[in-house]
Amino acid sequence: MKLPLSWLRSWVELPWSDAELSARLTMLGIEVEAMNQAAPPFSGVVVAEILSAVAHPRADKLRVCQVSTGAGKTLQIVCGAPNARAGLRSALATVGAQLPGGLAIGAAKLRGVESQGMLCSAQELQLTSGGAGILELPADAPLGATLREYLQLDEVQIELGITPNRGDAMSVLGVARELSALSGVPLKPPPLPGTNAAATVPATVNDYFAVRLQPGAGSARFAGRVLRGVDNRRPVPAWLRTRLEHSGLRSISPIVDVTNFVLLELGQPMHAYDLGKLHGSIEVRKAGQGEALRLLDGRELTLAADVTVIADGAGAVGMAGIMGGERSAISEASSDLFFEVAWFDPAAIAGRARRYGLQTDASQRYERGVDPALQERALERATALILAIAGGQPGPAQLQELPDELPRRLAIDLRSDHITRLLGTPVATAMVTQRLSALGMQLDTVSADHWRVTPPSWRFDIGIEADLIEELARLGGYDAIPESAPRGERRLGSVSELRVDEAQVLALLAARGFQEAITFGFTDPAGQQRLLGVSPAIVLRNPIASNLSVMRASLWPGLLNVALENQRRQRERVRLFEIATCFRRGSDGRIVETQKIAGLVQGARLPEQWGAARASVDFHDLKSEVSALLDLGGPGRPHRFEADPTPPPGLHPGRSARIVHDGRVIGHLGELHPALARDLDFTYAPIMFELDADVVLQSQPARYHAISSFPQIRRDISFTVPISETFGRIADRVSVAASTRLHELRVFDLYQGQGVEFGRKSVALGLILQDLSRTLTDADADEVVARVCAELRSSLDARIRE
Repeated sequence: MKLPLSWLRSWVELPWSDAELSARLTMLGIEVEAMNQAAPPFSGVVVAEILSAVAHPRADKLRVCQVSTGAGKTLQIVCGAPNARAGLRSALATVGAQLPGGLAIGAAKLRGVESQGMLCSAQELQLTSGGAGILELPADAPLGATLREYLQLDEVQIELGITPNRGDAMSVLGVARELSALSGVPLKPPPLPGTNAAATVPATVNDYFAVRLQPGAGSARFAGRVLRGVDNRRPVPAWLRTRLEHSGLRSISPIVDVTNFVLLELGQPMHAYDLGKLHGSIEVRKAGQGEALRLLDGRELTLAADVTVIADGAGAVGMAGIMGGERSAISEASSDLFFEVAWFDPAAIAGRARRYGLQTDASQRYERGVDPALQERALERATALILAIAGGQPGPAQLQELPDELPRRLAIDLRSDHITRLLGTPVATAMVTQRLSALGMQLDTVSADHWRVTPPSWRFDIGIEADLIEELARLGGYDAIPESAPRGERRLGSVSELRVDEAQVLALLAARGFQEAITFGFTDPAGQQRLLGVSPAIVLRNPIASNLSVMRASLWPGLLNVALENQRRQRERVRLFEIATCFRRGSDGRIVETQKIAGLVQGARLPEQWGAARASVDFHDLKSEVSALLDLGGPGRPHRFEADPTPPPGLHPGRSARIVHDGRVIGHLGELHPALARDLDFTYAPIMFELDADVVLQSQPARYHAISSFPQIRRDISFTVPISETFGRIADRVSVAASTRLHELRVFDLYQGQGVEFGRKSVALGLILQDLSRTLTDADADEVVARVCAELRSSLDARIRE
């Protein structure tokens, strides 16, 4: 939220400098993210009027203007702006002026015609507002006045970062209220030029417009008023236009500007309808299923049944608390209008705007909570401003309420011993009372060690005792709380040898060249479906974006996005991993959270160097990394990689495997499917793995194994098997046949091609045989080899090569 500091100071007269005020606001929890002047430095720019504008004799797009600054002498300016015309008051950079960016203005000749300065656009002066062409100023702008003084461009603006729980602070009133509580300076609402000091505006016409609130629709309070004879073509006063522009809003028309001003000043959104375009009466209700609405920005929406709408006899005229409809919109010709100033339940507004790709100043405030006691005040303020700026005749103020649906502020018990326990230091009784009263809290009971406190209507974030204690600390200053050592019993957790410390996983992967990524727990439903085939996804009720609308079932989507960003930044070699939680629905429909470890590699196998030729990383490289990861829990833990007959849709069917541990599939490994890699615009398809973290982090306690003192015997065998057979199946059958005498199994040759039947491959194994109790004889070794050959023939259709 952006505000000029002068607006805040008009509400509360603070003795602090701008820098001190900024620091104190930040310590209050309302962070000042930036503090700047309304415009960058420039000089020599004044208000001037174009007396005449004629075509340049040698350039079709240029005009020769005679310009007056009110000093008697007329200046000739050559200008190319399409809106340069006689009678327009604009910004003139005189000879010698210094513009933003170091541009110096001097006399010049343009196509043979002398120009004694430059008429400036908002862009050239780096102002926040202004359309195409040169700056257009009001007709009453004082000639010759310095533009910086006239537009108050030296005014200091602050940008505030308001936390989601502090909707009450999203206004000048809210921030000023906080500063008043901190400083002890009373709050004084400033009078506005041309308005009556009276709190209410008397009606001069007896016109009403009927309003009905549907119970359960989310609106329990609705104030309104008819105004007739408003002149929406009148110029907006300079003070109001400046306030809006320095707050980041563009001046549009008297009616729109007044509603925006009240929104910024009081934090109460409001809307004006063209009375002549409304039919019957106003009703606040839930939308009909599939009800259509064309918004002010021209978008046509089909509304869901949980959306609250403002409707007349002909249908919806606006999304409640978000945006009005085009059919009842105010135009320049509008003279009769109806003001809406409503309170909407945050639960009825939250998420609806984002669902339809909208974000408005009104929805931001209603989602966080608007003061349900503010509507009449805002209505009177807006009415007084409209009458002062655009005239008109007001009708009586109307108010509709559903008292049972209004929020109630319940009393909270506050105890002094709990203050001391949570803050680590006591707070004096008088100071507790003073701070809570300054914040607008109602003190129903006050004693030496107990208070019964009712929060004000605007503080939606106060609900429990700890909230009150936080307010005491916030107002007193966190830096005023003395440092103290933590008290209480400290219990050291036990470290089990049955579980690997996660830090070891991080260290191993980092040592092997991986970098840790941290990605969103949300992902794109279409991308996840295509990558994993997971259905149904866990859909978020209130997603932050349409492409982050489901909970992730895998870490792969996030890692792929990170890899793409690295590729766009010309990172040729990428090695990423993440350890995080994934989400799926169990058989009973409940959400199950599972911790996963995933990795992704792409690009070269090794960093570029003189000692090795460049080679791209492949499936087997990542398989080695996964094996090292699984060996953390103890070398020799049983695991293997099996060809996956039905891999996830996102993996290459011929270059993927499932990872098996103790007979259970614990993850997958493979190359991204070529079609998906092409659609995502990867230069090289990444290779990825994902494992259940619980299995990886299991540890196998160290056990004593006797080392045989007898010699080993090696026997080699060579055979052919169908090309589809995996080493895992071969190793299983060899282990079964050789039994305990097999000490180690080695593959030392693999061949396909000439001399081997089509559809088969040749495999050569080295069997290292050893016994713990005696020296094996040749006969023993031959017996083992015979059993292995027989097993391979019967189980795997092996053909032994002699």
